[in-house]
Amino acid sequence: MFFDVDGTLVPHTSSGHHLAASLGHEDLNQQAEDGYGDGSLTSAECAILDARGWAGWSPAEVNGFLESLPLIDGIAETVRWCLRHDLVPVLATLAWDVVGTHLCTRFGFARSSGPSLEVRDGRYTGEVATQFDELDKRDFALAVATSLHLDPAHCVAIGDGRSDVPLFGAVGHAIALNGTPAARAAAHVTVDATDLRAVIPYLQGFCL
Repeated sequence: MFFDVDGTLVPHTSSGHHLAASLGHEDLNQQAEDGYGDGSLTSAECAILDARGWAGWSPAEVNGFLESLPLIDGIAETVRWCLRHDLVPVLATLAWDVVGTHLCTRFGFARSSGPSLEVRDGRYTGEVATQFDELDKRDFALAVATSLHLDPAHCVAIGDGRSDVPLFGAVGHAIALNGTPAARAAAHVTVDATDLRAVIPYLQGFCL
């Protein structure tokens, strides 16, 4: 089971925007997110722009800011349901890797993807260490499926936006949760809900 983060588990906003408000660079982040949304900036260009605002902060400080990340209801319950039914919950996301690591620790997701930021002497430098785009997101999910000896046709992806479209096309079942028009058009099922548990009925057929 592949879950997107921004716009999906973090509804109506993004983890990047939440962190930018805490780190004091909302203007850079908004410029990046607007550019990605309208297609004028690539994922890599957005990462470079947003990364500048992280300079001087420590990973521990950022992790503290993530405690107040606005999240959709029902994440813990949905992850527990997946685990009880031998389904592996994985975060397939373009959010910074620190976000995925935080959510894995907090809720029990098995692993996560995402770009990374350069850290030197315990502080972020404001530079991107590893880029990650929507095709990398798809390839990450396919690699996870291979490592678990699963056919992608037996996998589910849950997301909401442009970055989910390549992954939606690579798995057997795609769910657009509160999705954009692009995500809805690429998905097999559309769900509008304020609680992640609304997707559980669509996962029943994938239980082992």
